[in-house]
Amino acid sequence: MAKPNLVVRGVDLENIRNRNEKRVAKLMNEILDQYYEDFIFEQLDVEDIYALTLNLLPARYVQRGTIILQNRLSDFEIKSKIRKATERVLDNPTRVDGY
Repeated sequence: MAKPNLVVRGVDLENIRNRNEKRVAKLMNEILDQYYEDFIFEQLDVEDIYALTLNLLPARYVQRGTIILQNRLSDFEIKSKIRKATERVLDNPTRVDGY
């Protein structure tokens, strides 16, 4: 069994997740297919869009046993942030080769 990477005072923190991660990934596919079908995104572009979108949204971290209150973001709000992040990445692309 692999040793956990995130440990504080012997407590494994690997299972704490941002609830928005899966939703952003799912909705990113929709947005990129619908509005940016003519663009060829490199791996780093997709990673940048994903990370920037999550940074634009309020964090929703949970762990096993968490009580989840209904303060869920709408798909519209998430899609709006994905589009904003995508436009920012397209305006300021990061390229591994320096171009």
